[in-house]
Amino acid sequence: MTQAAGKQKNTRAQTTQAMGSGVVLYTWMVRGHLHPMTQLADHLAGHGVPVTVAVADVPSTGESSQTIARLSATYPSVSFHLLPPAPTRSPEDAADPNADPFITLIADLRATNAALLAFLRSLPPVKALVADFFCAYGLDAAAELGVPAYVFFSLCASALATFLHIPVMRPAVSFGEMGRSLLHFPGVHPIPASDLPEALLDRENMQYGTILGLFEQLPRATGILSNTFDWLEPRAVKAINDGTPRLGKSVPKLFCVGPLVGEERGGNKNHESLSWLDKQPAGSVVFLCFGSASSVPAEQLSEIAVGLERSGHAFLWAVRAPVAPDADSTKRFEGRGDAAVEALLPDGFLDRTRGRGMVMSSWAPQVEVLRHPAIGAFVTHCGWNSIMEAVTAGVPMLCWPMYAEQRMNKVFIVEDMKLGVTIDGYDEAMVKAGEVEAKVRLVMDSEHGKEIRDRTMLAKQMAADALECGGSSTAACVEFINSLNISTPN
Repeated sequence: MTQAAGKQKNTRAQTTQAMGSGVVLYTWMVRGHLHPMTQLADHLAGHGVPVTVAVADVPSTGESSQTIARLSATYPSVSFHLLPPAPTRSPEDAADPNADPFITLIADLRATNAALLAFLRSLPPVKALVADFFCAYGLDAAAELGVPAYVFFSLCASALATFLHIPVMRPAVSFGEMGRSLLHFPGVHPIPASDLPEALLDRENMQYGTILGLFEQLPRATGILSNTFDWLEPRAVKAINDGTPRLGKSVPKLFCVGPLVGEERGGNKNHESLSWLDKQPAGSVVFLCFGSASSVPAEQLSEIAVGLERSGHAFLWAVRAPVAPDADSTKRFEGRGDAAVEALLPDGFLDRTRGRGMVMSSWAPQVEVLRHPAIGAFVTHCGWNSIMEAVTAGVPMLCWPMYAEQRMNKVFIVEDMKLGVTIDGYDEAMVKAGEVEAKVRLVMDSEHGKEIRDRTMLAKQMAADALECGGSSTAACVEFINSLNISTPN
Protein backbone atom coordinates (compact mmCIF):
# COMPACT_ATOMS: atom_id res chain seq x y z
CA MET A 1 0.00 0.00 0.00
CA THR A 2 1.30 3.44 -0.92
CA GLN A 3 1.78 6.10 1.74
CA ALA A 4 -1.02 8.19 0.20
CA ALA A 5 -3.41 5.24 0.13
CA GLY A 6 -2.60 4.37 3.73
CA LYS A 7 -3.24 7.94 4.80
CA GLN A 8 -6.57 7.93 2.94
CA LYS A 9 -7.62 4.68 4.61
CA ASN A 10 -6.69 6.03 8.04
CA THR A 11 -8.69 9.20 7.39
CA ARG A 12 -11.75 7.15 6.49
CA ALA A 13 -11.33 5.18 9.70
CA GLN A 14 -11.28 8.32 11.81
CA THR A 15 -13.79 10.57 10.05
CA THR A 16 -16.77 9.84 7.87
CA GLN A 17 -17.79 12.38 5.27
CA ALA A 18 -19.16 15.56 6.85
CA MET A 19 -22.90 15.74 6.28
CA GLY A 20 -23.39 19.44 5.72
CA SER A 21 -24.56 22.10 8.10
CA GLY A 22 -26.00 20.41 11.14
CA VAL A 23 -25.28 19.47 14.74
CA VAL A 24 -21.97 18.38 16.24
CA LEU A 25 -22.12 16.15 19.31
CA TYR A 26 -18.99 16.11 21.45
CA THR A 27 -18.10 13.23 23.77
CA TRP A 28 -15.14 11.09 24.86
CA MET A 29 -13.75 7.59 24.46
CA VAL A 30 -15.48 5.77 27.31
CA ARG A 31 -18.39 3.47 26.55
CA GLY A 32 -20.71 4.81 29.25
CA HIS A 33 -20.58 8.23 27.57
CA LEU A 34 -19.86 7.35 23.94
CA HIS A 35 -22.73 4.86 23.67
CA PRO A 36 -25.60 7.14 24.80
CA MET A 37 -24.22 10.01 22.70
CA THR A 38 -24.18 7.67 19.70
CA GLN A 39 -27.80 6.75 20.43
CA LEU A 40 -28.68 10.46 20.56
CA ALA A 41 -26.90 10.99 17.23
CA ASP A 42 -28.78 8.07 15.67
CA HIS A 43 -32.04 9.48 17.04
CA LEU A 44 -31.38 12.94 15.57
CA ALA A 45 -30.32 11.42 12.25
CA GLY A 46 -33.62 9.54 12.23
CA HIS A 47 -35.33 12.95 12.19
CA GLY A 48 -33.26 13.95 9.15
CA VAL A 49 -30.71 16.06 11.04
CA PRO A 50 -27.14 16.08 9.66
CA VAL A 51 -25.13 15.03 12.71
CA THR A 52 -21.46 14.48 13.47
CA VAL A 53 -20.05 12.95 16.65
CA ALA A 54 -16.66 14.39 17.61
CA VAL A 55 -14.89 12.07 20.05
CA ALA A 56 -12.04 13.16 22.31
CA ASP A 57 -9.35 10.46 22.35
CA VAL A 58 -9.36 10.45 26.16
CA PRO A 59 -8.29 8.16 27.61
CA SER A 60 -6.17 7.08 24.65
CA THR A 61 -5.92 3.30 24.51
CA GLY A 62 -4.50 2.73 21.03
CA GLU A 63 -7.82 1.27 19.85
CA SER A 64 -9.71 4.53 19.34
CA SER A 65 -9.42 4.54 15.54
CA GLN A 66 -10.87 1.04 15.38
CA THR A 67 -13.76 2.09 17.60
CA ILE A 68 -14.53 5.05 15.36
CA ALA A 69 -14.33 2.88 12.25
CA ARG A 70 -16.70 0.34 13.80
CA LEU A 71 -19.20 3.04 14.77
CA SER A 72 -19.01 4.58 11.31
CA ALA A 73 -19.82 1.23 9.72
CA THR A 74 -22.61 0.49 12.20
CA TYR A 75 -24.30 3.92 12.04
CA PRO A 76 -23.96 5.01 8.38
CA SER A 77 -26.33 7.97 8.82
CA VAL A 78 -24.01 9.51 11.44
CA SER A 79 -20.59 11.05 10.82
CA PHE A 80 -17.82 10.33 13.36
CA HIS A 81 -14.57 12.19 13.91
CA LEU A 82 -11.74 11.32 16.30
CA LEU A 83 -10.15 14.36 17.92
CA PRO A 84 -6.43 13.93 18.65
CA PRO A 85 -5.36 14.02 22.30
CA ALA A 86 -3.63 17.19 23.47
CA PRO A 87 -0.12 16.95 24.95
CA THR A 88 -1.13 18.61 28.22
CA ARG A 89 1.38 17.04 30.56
CA SER A 90 5.09 16.41 30.68
CA PRO A 91 6.23 12.77 30.60
CA GLU A 92 7.05 13.09 34.30
CA ASP A 93 3.52 14.24 35.13
CA ALA A 94 1.99 11.55 32.95
CA ALA A 95 3.93 8.89 34.85
CA ASP A 96 3.04 10.26 38.29
CA PRO A 97 1.35 7.40 40.20
CA ASN A 98 -0.17 9.89 42.63
CA ALA A 99 -1.96 11.92 39.96
CA ASP A 100 -5.70 12.02 40.62
CA PRO A 101 -7.39 10.22 37.68
CA PHE A 102 -10.57 12.33 37.79
CA ILE A 103 -8.72 15.66 37.85
CA THR A 104 -6.41 14.43 35.08
CA LEU A 105 -9.37 13.29 32.99
CA ILE A 106 -11.14 16.66 33.12
CA ALA A 107 -7.86 18.50 32.40
CA ASP A 108 -7.22 16.30 29.36
CA LEU A 109 -10.75 16.82 28.07
CA ARG A 110 -10.47 20.57 28.56
CA ALA A 111 -7.16 20.57 26.70
CA THR A 112 -8.88 18.93 23.72
CA ASN A 113 -10.73 22.22 23.09
CA ALA A 114 -8.06 23.35 20.61
CA ALA A 115 -8.66 20.26 18.45
CA LEU A 116 -12.44 20.67 18.80
CA LEU A 117 -12.25 24.31 17.75
CA ALA A 118 -10.13 23.44 14.70
CA PHE A 119 -12.59 20.73 13.71
CA LEU A 120 -15.62 23.00 14.05
CA ARG A 121 -13.90 25.60 11.88
CA SER A 122 -13.28 22.96 9.19
CA LEU A 123 -17.01 22.27 8.79
CA PRO A 124 -19.79 24.17 7.04
CA PRO A 125 -21.52 26.51 9.52
CA VAL A 126 -22.61 24.42 12.48
CA LYS A 127 -26.11 24.94 13.87
CA ALA A 128 -25.26 23.75 17.39
CA LEU A 129 -22.70 21.99 19.54
CA VAL A 130 -23.98 19.44 22.05
CA ALA A 131 -21.28 18.56 24.60
CA ASP A 132 -21.26 15.64 26.99
CA PHE A 133 -21.41 16.82 30.61
CA PHE A 134 -17.79 15.74 31.21
CA CYS A 135 -16.82 17.71 28.08
CA ALA A 136 -18.70 20.81 29.21
CA TYR A 137 -15.65 23.06 28.79
CA GLY A 138 -16.21 22.52 25.08
CA LEU A 139 -18.80 25.29 25.45
CA ASP A 140 -15.80 27.65 25.29
CA ALA A 141 -15.12 26.53 21.72
CA ALA A 142 -18.76 27.08 20.76
CA ALA A 143 -18.72 30.55 22.34
CA GLU A 144 -15.62 31.51 20.35
CA LEU A 145 -17.43 30.63 17.12
CA GLY A 146 -20.78 32.06 18.17
CA VAL A 147 -22.42 28.62 17.91
CA PRO A 148 -25.36 27.75 20.19
CA ALA A 149 -24.10 25.32 22.81
CA TYR A 150 -26.03 22.60 24.61
CA VAL A 151 -25.08 19.98 27.19
CA PHE A 152 -26.03 16.33 26.87
CA PHE A 153 -26.61 15.10 30.40
CA SER A 154 -26.51 11.31 30.18
CA LEU A 155 -27.72 10.98 33.78
CA CYS A 156 -31.17 11.49 35.26
CA ALA A 157 -33.08 14.74 35.74
CA SER A 158 -32.90 14.33 39.54
CA ALA A 159 -29.10 14.34 39.38
CA LEU A 160 -29.25 17.34 37.06
CA ALA A 161 -31.44 19.29 39.50
CA THR A 162 -28.99 18.41 42.27
CA PHE A 163 -25.94 19.50 40.29
CA LEU A 164 -27.62 22.76 39.24
CA HIS A 165 -28.39 23.58 42.87
CA ILE A 166 -25.12 22.67 44.62
CA PRO A 167 -23.12 25.69 43.31
CA VAL A 168 -25.70 28.09 44.77
CA MET A 169 -25.78 26.32 48.16
CA ARG A 170 -23.70 27.53 51.05
CA PRO A 171 -23.45 24.49 53.36
CA ALA A 172 -21.86 25.18 56.73
CA VAL A 173 -19.75 22.01 56.56
CA SER A 174 -18.56 19.55 53.96
CA PHE A 175 -21.21 17.08 52.85
CA GLY A 176 -19.02 14.26 54.12
CA GLU A 177 -19.40 15.55 57.67
CA MET A 178 -23.18 15.24 57.48
CA GLY A 179 -23.20 11.43 57.43
CA ARG A 180 -26.65 10.04 56.64
CA SER A 181 -28.38 13.40 57.16
CA LEU A 182 -30.94 13.96 54.43
CA LEU A 183 -30.31 16.67 51.85
CA HIS A 184 -33.32 18.34 50.24
CA PHE A 185 -32.67 19.60 46.72
CA PRO A 186 -35.50 21.27 44.75
CA GLY A 187 -37.62 18.65 42.99
CA VAL A 188 -35.44 15.78 44.23
CA HIS A 189 -36.23 12.95 46.64
CA PRO A 190 -34.22 13.47 49.87
CA ILE A 191 -30.69 12.09 49.56
CA PRO A 192 -28.43 11.03 52.44
CA ALA A 193 -25.35 13.25 52.28
CA SER A 194 -23.10 10.20 52.21
CA ASP A 195 -24.83 9.03 49.01
CA LEU A 196 -23.53 12.00 47.01
CA PRO A 197 -20.58 11.35 44.65
CA GLU A 198 -17.33 10.95 46.59
CA ALA A 199 -15.84 14.02 44.92
CA LEU A 200 -18.45 16.18 46.68
CA LEU A 201 -17.89 14.91 50.20
CA ASP A 202 -14.79 16.96 51.07
CA ARG A 203 -14.53 20.62 50.11
CA GLU A 204 -10.78 20.55 50.83
CA ASN A 205 -10.17 17.82 48.25
CA MET A 206 -9.06 19.03 44.80
CA GLN A 207 -11.73 16.81 43.21
CA TYR A 208 -14.39 19.00 44.82
CA GLY A 209 -13.23 22.07 42.92
CA THR A 210 -12.97 20.10 39.69
CA ILE A 211 -16.50 18.72 39.81
CA LEU A 212 -17.90 22.05 40.99
CA GLY A 213 -16.29 23.62 37.92
CA LEU A 214 -18.28 21.20 35.74
CA PHE A 215 -21.50 22.04 37.58
CA GLU A 216 -20.86 25.73 36.93
CA GLN A 217 -20.74 25.10 33.18
CA LEU A 218 -24.33 23.85 33.11
CA PRO A 219 -26.04 27.29 33.33
CA ARG A 220 -23.93 28.50 30.39
CA ALA A 221 -25.74 26.13 28.03
CA THR A 222 -28.59 27.23 25.79
CA GLY A 223 -30.33 24.03 26.77
CA ILE A 224 -29.72 20.62 28.34
CA LEU A 225 -30.72 17.34 26.74
CA SER A 226 -31.24 14.62 29.36
CA ASN A 227 -31.47 10.86 28.92
CA THR A 228 -34.75 10.49 30.80
CA PHE A 229 -38.46 10.95 30.18
CA ASP A 230 -41.09 13.11 31.83
CA TRP A 231 -43.17 10.36 33.47
CA LEU A 232 -40.20 8.82 35.27
CA GLU A 233 -39.09 12.00 37.09
CA PRO A 234 -41.98 14.47 37.10
CA ARG A 235 -40.89 16.45 40.18
CA ALA A 236 -37.31 16.99 39.01
CA VAL A 237 -38.41 17.88 35.47
CA LYS A 238 -40.93 20.40 36.80
CA ALA A 239 -38.39 21.93 39.20
CA ILE A 240 -35.85 22.46 36.41
CA ASN A 241 -38.49 23.87 34.07
CA ASP A 242 -39.60 26.22 36.86
CA GLY A 243 -36.01 27.27 37.59
CA THR A 244 -36.20 26.35 41.28
CA PRO A 245 -32.71 24.76 41.55
CA ARG A 246 -31.28 28.24 40.82
CA LEU A 247 -33.88 30.74 42.00
CA GLY A 248 -33.16 34.18 40.62
CA LYS A 249 -30.50 32.79 38.28
CA SER A 250 -30.56 31.37 34.77
CA VAL A 251 -31.57 27.76 34.19
CA PRO A 252 -31.18 26.30 30.68
CA LYS A 253 -34.19 24.82 28.92
CA LEU A 254 -34.53 21.10 29.58
CA PHE A 255 -35.23 18.61 26.79
CA CYS A 256 -36.02 15.11 28.11
CA VAL A 257 -35.19 12.97 25.07
CA GLY A 258 -34.78 9.52 26.61
CA PRO A 259 -34.70 6.70 27.11
CA LEU A 260 -31.81 6.48 24.64
CA VAL A 261 -31.26 2.74 24.54
CA GLY A 262 -30.09 0.79 21.54
CA GLU A 263 -29.11 -2.81 21.03
CA GLU A 264 -25.48 -3.60 20.41
CA ARG A 265 -25.44 -3.98 16.65
CA GLY A 266 -23.26 -6.69 15.23
CA GLY A 267 -24.15 -10.32 15.81
CA ASN A 268 -25.03 -10.60 19.50
CA LYS A 269 -28.23 -12.48 18.66
CA ASN A 270 -26.21 -15.70 18.71
CA HIS A 271 -24.39 -15.04 21.97
CA GLU A 272 -24.22 -18.12 24.19
CA SER A 273 -25.98 -16.35 27.04
CA LEU A 274 -29.05 -15.75 24.89
CA SER A 275 -29.10 -19.35 23.74
CA TRP A 276 -28.95 -20.43 27.39
CA LEU A 277 -31.79 -18.05 28.32
CA ASP A 278 -33.95 -19.51 25.56
CA LYS A 279 -34.12 -22.71 27.62
CA GLN A 280 -35.24 -21.00 30.85
CA PRO A 281 -38.84 -20.32 31.97
CA ALA A 282 -40.18 -16.77 31.66
CA GLY A 283 -39.19 -14.44 34.49
CA SER A 284 -37.08 -17.09 36.24
CA VAL A 285 -33.50 -15.76 35.90
CA VAL A 286 -31.60 -13.21 37.97
CA PHE A 287 -29.08 -11.30 35.86
CA LEU A 288 -25.98 -9.88 37.58
CA CYS A 289 -23.75 -7.37 35.82
CA PHE A 290 -21.86 -4.42 37.30
CA GLY A 291 -21.19 -2.49 34.11
CA SER A 292 -18.17 -2.01 31.90
CA ALA A 293 -15.91 -0.43 34.55
CA SER A 294 -16.96 -1.90 37.90
CA SER A 295 -15.54 -4.81 39.82
CA VAL A 296 -15.37 -6.17 43.36
CA PRO A 297 -12.75 -8.07 45.40
CA ALA A 298 -12.47 -11.83 45.03
CA GLU A 299 -13.84 -12.34 48.57
CA GLN A 300 -16.99 -10.48 47.54
CA LEU A 301 -17.42 -12.69 44.49
CA SER A 302 -17.44 -15.68 46.82
CA GLU A 303 -20.18 -14.14 49.00
CA ILE A 304 -22.30 -13.43 45.91
CA ALA A 305 -21.87 -17.01 44.74
CA VAL A 306 -22.98 -18.44 48.09
CA GLY A 307 -26.01 -16.14 48.18
CA LEU A 308 -27.05 -17.08 44.67
CA GLU A 309 -26.69 -20.78 45.38
CA ARG A 310 -28.77 -20.55 48.55
CA SER A 311 -31.50 -18.51 46.84
CA GLY A 312 -32.47 -21.47 44.69
CA HIS A 313 -33.09 -19.21 41.69
CA ALA A 314 -31.57 -19.43 38.23
CA PHE A 315 -28.94 -16.81 37.47
CA LEU A 316 -26.84 -15.36 34.67
CA TRP A 317 -23.71 -13.68 36.05
CA ALA A 318 -21.12 -11.58 34.18
CA VAL A 319 -17.93 -11.67 36.29
CA ARG A 320 -15.14 -9.18 35.76
CA ALA A 321 -11.59 -9.66 37.01
CA PRO A 322 -11.59 -8.56 40.67
CA VAL A 323 -10.00 -5.51 42.25
CA ALA A 324 -7.70 -5.75 45.27
CA PRO A 325 -9.57 -5.75 48.61
CA ASP A 326 -8.19 -2.32 49.55
CA ALA A 327 -8.63 -0.71 46.11
CA ASP A 328 -10.22 2.73 46.18
CA SER A 329 -13.12 3.60 43.91
CA THR A 330 -10.90 5.18 41.24
CA LYS A 331 -9.40 1.76 40.48
CA ARG A 332 -12.77 0.70 39.15
CA PHE A 333 -12.22 2.96 36.15
CA GLU A 334 -9.29 0.82 35.03
CA GLY A 335 -9.80 -1.68 32.23
CA ARG A 336 -10.30 -5.16 33.66
CA GLY A 337 -9.63 -8.26 31.65
CA ASP A 338 -11.50 -11.53 31.52
CA ALA A 339 -11.88 -13.28 34.85
CA ALA A 340 -10.69 -16.84 35.45
CA VAL A 341 -14.05 -17.55 37.02
CA GLU A 342 -13.54 -21.10 38.26
CA ALA A 343 -10.57 -20.09 40.41
CA LEU A 344 -12.48 -17.13 41.86
CA LEU A 345 -15.62 -18.95 42.98
CA PRO A 346 -16.19 -21.43 45.84
CA ASP A 347 -15.06 -25.00 45.26
CA GLY A 348 -17.73 -26.96 43.42
CA PHE A 349 -20.00 -23.93 42.89
CA LEU A 350 -20.11 -24.26 39.12
CA ASP A 351 -20.84 -27.99 39.34
CA ARG A 352 -23.56 -27.60 41.98
CA THR A 353 -25.34 -24.86 40.02
CA ARG A 354 -24.85 -26.34 36.58
CA GLY A 355 -28.07 -26.10 34.60
CA ARG A 356 -29.71 -23.36 36.68
CA GLY A 357 -26.78 -20.96 36.56
CA MET A 358 -24.44 -19.56 33.92
CA VAL A 359 -21.29 -17.59 34.70
CA MET A 360 -19.62 -15.58 31.95
CA SER A 361 -16.17 -14.10 31.97
CA SER A 362 -16.36 -10.30 31.84
CA TRP A 363 -19.11 -9.51 29.34
CA ALA A 364 -22.70 -10.10 28.26
CA PRO A 365 -24.88 -8.33 25.65
CA GLN A 366 -26.76 -6.49 28.39
CA VAL A 367 -29.53 -4.85 26.37
CA GLU A 368 -30.49 -8.09 24.67
CA VAL A 369 -30.21 -10.07 27.91
CA LEU A 370 -32.47 -7.67 29.82
CA ARG A 371 -35.07 -7.80 27.07
CA HIS A 372 -35.14 -11.59 27.10
CA PRO A 373 -38.41 -12.92 28.58
CA ALA A 374 -36.51 -15.29 30.91
CA ILE A 375 -35.03 -12.40 32.94
CA GLY A 376 -36.89 -11.70 36.19
CA ALA A 377 -34.52 -9.37 38.06
CA PHE A 378 -31.31 -7.39 37.56
CA VAL A 379 -28.51 -6.93 40.11
CA THR A 380 -26.99 -3.65 38.94
CA HIS A 381 -24.34 -1.09 39.89
CA CYS A 382 -26.95 1.62 39.16
CA GLY A 383 -25.20 3.31 36.27
CA TRP A 384 -27.84 5.39 34.50
CA ASN A 385 -27.38 3.65 31.15
CA SER A 386 -28.05 0.30 32.84
CA ILE A 387 -31.08 1.75 34.63
CA MET A 388 -32.55 2.96 31.35
CA GLU A 389 -31.94 -0.45 29.82
CA ALA A 390 -33.75 -2.13 32.72
CA VAL A 391 -36.64 0.33 32.60
CA THR A 392 -37.21 -0.19 28.88
CA ALA A 393 -37.11 -3.94 29.44
CA GLY A 394 -39.48 -3.83 32.44
CA VAL A 395 -37.03 -5.59 34.77
CA PRO A 396 -36.89 -4.92 38.56
CA MET A 397 -33.53 -3.83 39.94
CA LEU A 398 -31.50 -4.98 42.94
CA CYS A 399 -29.33 -1.95 43.58
CA TRP A 400 -25.64 -2.32 44.44
CA PRO A 401 -24.06 1.09 43.68
CA MET A 402 -20.30 1.34 43.18
CA TYR A 403 -19.07 4.89 42.47
CA ALA A 404 -19.84 8.36 41.04
CA GLU A 405 -23.55 9.24 41.16
CA GLN A 406 -24.68 5.62 41.47
CA ARG A 407 -25.59 5.90 45.17
CA MET A 408 -27.88 8.79 44.29
CA ASN A 409 -29.42 6.69 41.54
CA LYS A 410 -30.05 3.94 44.07
CA VAL A 411 -32.10 6.37 46.16
CA PHE A 412 -34.11 7.46 43.14
CA ILE A 413 -34.80 3.89 41.95
CA VAL A 414 -35.81 2.49 45.33
CA GLU A 415 -37.36 5.42 47.19
CA ASP A 416 -38.79 7.58 44.41
CA MET A 417 -39.44 5.47 41.31
CA LYS A 418 -40.24 2.27 43.28
CA LEU A 419 -38.52 0.11 40.66
CA GLY A 420 -36.20 -1.91 42.86
CA VAL A 421 -34.68 -2.70 46.24
CA THR A 422 -31.34 -1.95 47.89
CA ILE A 423 -28.77 -4.65 48.56
CA ASP A 424 -27.60 -3.48 51.97
CA GLY A 425 -23.94 -3.49 52.88
CA TYR A 426 -22.66 -1.88 49.68
CA ASP A 427 -21.12 0.93 51.75
CA GLU A 428 -19.51 -1.45 54.25
CA ALA A 429 -16.63 -3.87 53.94
CA MET A 430 -18.67 -6.67 52.42
CA VAL A 431 -22.18 -7.55 51.23
CA LYS A 432 -22.91 -10.84 52.93
CA ALA A 433 -24.23 -13.94 51.21
CA GLY A 434 -27.36 -13.84 53.37
CA GLU A 435 -28.22 -10.36 52.08
CA VAL A 436 -27.82 -11.45 48.45
CA GLU A 437 -30.05 -14.48 49.10
CA ALA A 438 -32.68 -12.44 50.95
CA LYS A 439 -33.00 -9.70 48.33
CA VAL A 440 -33.13 -12.16 45.44
CA ARG A 441 -35.94 -14.02 47.21
CA LEU A 442 -37.72 -10.75 48.04
CA VAL A 443 -37.86 -9.60 44.42
CA MET A 444 -38.50 -13.01 42.88
CA ASP A 445 -40.88 -14.55 45.44
CA SER A 446 -42.62 -11.99 47.66
CA GLU A 447 -45.74 -9.87 47.30
CA HIS A 448 -43.56 -6.76 47.51
CA GLY A 449 -41.54 -8.17 44.63
CA LYS A 450 -44.73 -8.56 42.61
CA GLU A 451 -45.60 -4.91 43.27
CA ILE A 452 -42.17 -3.87 42.00
CA ARG A 453 -42.56 -6.05 38.91
CA ASP A 454 -45.94 -4.51 38.16
CA ARG A 455 -44.47 -1.03 38.57
CA THR A 456 -41.55 -1.82 36.24
CA MET A 457 -43.93 -3.08 33.57
CA LEU A 458 -45.81 0.20 33.81
CA ALA A 459 -42.52 2.11 33.51
CA LYS A 460 -41.66 0.04 30.42
CA GLN A 461 -44.94 1.04 28.78
CA MET A 462 -44.52 4.70 29.69
CA ALA A 463 -40.98 4.69 28.28
CA ALA A 464 -42.29 3.27 25.01
CA ASP A 465 -45.08 5.84 24.94
CA ALA A 466 -42.58 8.68 25.42
CA LEU A 467 -40.78 7.62 22.25
CA GLU A 468 -43.90 7.22 20.12
CA CYS A 469 -44.93 9.87 17.62
CA GLY A 470 -46.46 12.57 19.80
CA GLY A 471 -44.87 11.17 22.96
CA SER A 472 -43.12 13.51 25.39
CA SER A 473 -39.54 12.60 24.43
CA THR A 474 -40.21 12.67 20.70
CA ALA A 475 -41.88 16.06 21.12
CA ALA A 476 -38.88 17.34 23.08
CA CYS A 477 -36.50 16.13 20.38
CA VAL A 478 -38.55 17.83 17.67
CA GLU A 479 -38.69 21.02 19.73
CA PHE A 480 -34.90 20.97 20.06
CA ILE A 481 -34.46 20.45 16.32
CA ASN A 482 -36.96 23.19 15.44
CA SER A 483 -35.16 25.64 17.73
CA LEU A 484 -32.06 25.25 15.55
CA ASN A 485 -33.84 26.07 12.28
CA ILE A 486 -32.46 23.00 10.58
CA SER A 487 -34.15 22.04 7.32
CA THR A 488 -35.06 18.35 7.51
CA PRO A 489 -36.86 16.06 5.07
CA ASN A 490 -40.64 15.90 5.40
